[in-house]
Parts: sequence; structure tokens; C-alpha cells
Amino acid sequence: MFDKVLIANRGEIAVRIIRACREMGIKTVAIYSEADRDALHTMLADEAICIGPAPSSQSYLNMERILAACVVMKADAIHPGFGFLSENTRFAELCEKCNISFIGPSGEIIHRMGNKSEARRTMMEAGVPVVPGTKEPVYEAKEGLLLAREMGFPVMIKASSGGGGKGMRISRSEEDFIENFQSAQLESVKGFSDDTMYIEKYVVNPRHIEFQIMADKYGNVVHLGERDCSIQRRHQKVLEESPCEVISEELRRRMGEMAIRAAKAVNYENAGTIEFLLDKDKQFYFMEMNTRIQVEHPVTEMVTGLDLIKEQIRVAAGERLSAEQKDIRISGHAIECRINAENPKRNFMPCPGRIGNIHLPGGNGIRVDTHIYSDYQVPSNYDSMLLKLIAHGKDRQEAIEKMRSALGELIIEGIETNVDFQYEIVNHPAFLEGKTDTGFIARHFSGI
Repeated sequence: MFDKVLIANRGEIAVRIIRACREMGIKTVAIYSEADRDALHTMLADEAICIGPAPSSQSYLNMERILAACVVMKADAIHPGFGFLSENTRFAELCEKCNISFIGPSGEIIHRMGNKSEARRTMMEAGVPVVPGTKEPVYEAKEGLLLAREMGFPVMIKASSGGGGKGMRISRSEEDFIENFQSAQLESVKGFSDDTMYIEKYVVNPRHIEFQIMADKYGNVVHLGERDCSIQRRHQKVLEESPCEVISEELRRRMGEMAIRAAKAVNYENAGTIEFLLDKDKQFYFMEMNTRIQVEHPVTEMVTGLDLIKEQIRVAAGERLSAEQKDIRISGHAIECRINAENPKRNFMPCPGRIGNIHLPGGNGIRVDTHIYSDYQVPSNYDSMLLKLIAHGKDRQEAIEKMRSALGELIIEGIETNVDFQYEIVNHPAFLEGKTDTGFIARHFSGI
């Protein structure tokens, strides 16, 4: 087992990892930028080291400084969390070259699954259903238009290296294709330094379903059920729940088997997520694989009882999975609301600033993952997420009731948040009836 782990991240996920390490008897090192000098993760870790100025490019994305900090602090492993360098091939490879354990998959796997075009091709070869689309990369808008005509509109234009909703556009006709292709490609070049695109048939109002998988170094792979992540704004998840209301045991079995097949096709190791689109006819299609722990992993932990961060660390240290597929049981229902410093009425504009008073809810089945505290200055340099509020009940109805109560109890003064917006979602008739898909917010909250 590792003696000391450096957390190459910030915010609530850094706090989450530190707590897991502490419970395992592993010492921790927090890295921080000048903007995060007073951040909670720097206080909770056994040691902390500043790695640069506020901009991410000079701190949390600076591989050389992070690796140097790891060497100086004599850490033997790095946990990347999510975002930043968690899916960066070069960073994983550099860790290996420096003889530092990367708590995640290898750089080769990250590269293979991070490239959307290659991931599609790999899944097709493995017999995993994919959305009809281009098999080879597309670089020119005119070439893309010809291919889009063949598959029929609407189509989704995607950057091969995309993520977080960047480099994605829906084209509904020949008239808007060229403009959408060029704008998506430009966004991809700016965000990922990659002009490689691909095109797939657009599935109208699908559910976004992801399966959590865990794999060790010995070829063992399990899935831990699904999460319904359909409620999104601008391709960014807002609320997640597990299990999915419309997935039967038989469909769960089939989708789970495909998730495991997808992972085995690339000899996957550590935690990952296989993401599917589920259409109105209950047909599912592989969308992408996330080669890291997800923001929404707590809902899976709540319904399975497994600690995914600890499992990540054990697997990275060379241990076998702690559970076989037959041991995995889904118990009850869990919902997670992402609470962000943002104004939903102003196109979800980030609202950094100083937090005044804060009151966090509690009670049976309520979990709060956060890094904020009273008088904390929310920096403008990073993601706007303040906390994750998770509710677990014996069934979906009880989970909703608990979430409704928790949102009503949550107080964050001094800055704008999306708490009221989340409250509106969990009280909306369509949500209560389980009638959700990726168009939920656009359809029911058109004024936002």
C-alpha cells in the first residue's frame, strides 16, 4: 500500500480523497495555487505545497511543477481527481517515467478512449452498440456535409478530443451544417489543440445513462449499476440519480454486460464510466468512456455501499477488486444535486465572491461533499461548483422527499447560487413522474 499520496486537484474532490486516505492510514500532500492558499484541502492534508499562481495553466495544469512537488514531498502516488490532468495522457505517462503511481488507468488507455473517433472504432470492433456515425476522423466541413447527408439530419458534430460539452454542435439541416462544423472545430482547436472531428446521428431527447465500472490489474471487471445523468444544461450535468427509473433488471443486465465488454476491450484498469444514450424505444448506444472518477460517484456509493475512492487506491496499489459482480447489490435510490456559484437566470453565469453565513443540511440519508466554509472566498479562476448534496432513500419517492427537505435547509449567504433552481427541478411534475431526458431543462425552463 502507498505511504503518501499527492492530490493533484482542488475543491471538494481533493477533500474527498484526503478523507479516504486518512481512513486508510495513508499520509496526504495537498497542492494549491496562490488563489487557494486558504482552501480547505490545504488545511486537511498532512502537508501542503504551493505550485504557482492562480491561473490553472500555471498551477493545476502545470505537470512539471506537480511532479516536482511530488518528488520534493516524497509522495509515492498521485490521485488526479476529476478535471484538470485526470485524463491527460502525457501526465499519466510522465508519472510512470518518474516512478510515481498514477491512481487511474495507463496513459495508453487514456489516449485510446479519450479520442472519440478511436473509442467509437474500438467499441464497434468489440460489438458494443454505437450511435450510427463516421468511422474515420473528419477535418473538412464540406466532407462532413456529404457524410451528414448520407446518415440524415439531425446530426451531432463532435470534437474527437472534446469533453465538458466543448466542441459539440447539433446540425438540423444542410443550411446550418457548415457554420456549426466550423464553430465546433474552432472551439476544439482553442480548447484541445485538435481539429479532428467526427459526426454521428443525433438521437432526439435521449436519456444520458452511465455505468460505473471498476477494474483491477488482473483482468477482473465489475459494474456498479447505472446513473441517470439526463438533466443537463449546455451538456453539463446538473442532477444525477441512481438507479434509472425506466431501466428494468433485464435492461440493466444487458447494459452492464456491454459496459464490462467495453472495459475489457481496452484492458481497462481502475475506476471508469461507460456512457450510453438510451432512446425512447429502450435502445442504447455507446457514447464515450470517462477514464477517471466522476463528479457524481457519490450516488453509486450510496446505493452500493462501496467506497470508490478507496477502491481506486487499492487497485492502483496492486490489490484485487474487493467485490465480484455477484456481490454488487443496488439498495434504495440516491439523488445528487450539484450546487454551483452561478445565476441560472443569467445563463448560468458564474458568481464568485465571499461566502457569508453557511448552514449545511444533515439527517439520515443526507450527505454533503464540499470544500466551502463561512468567510471562504470563492475564486473566479476555477469551476463554480461549491458542493454536492446527496440524498438516499429506500425508493425514489423517499429520496426526492429527503432532497427537497435538504435543499430547503441549505443556506449559503453572500453569493448567488443555483439552490432555488435545483429546488424547482426536484418539485417539477415531469421530474416527479420520472419523465426526464437531455432536453428536460431546455423544455421546462425555457426562460432560463
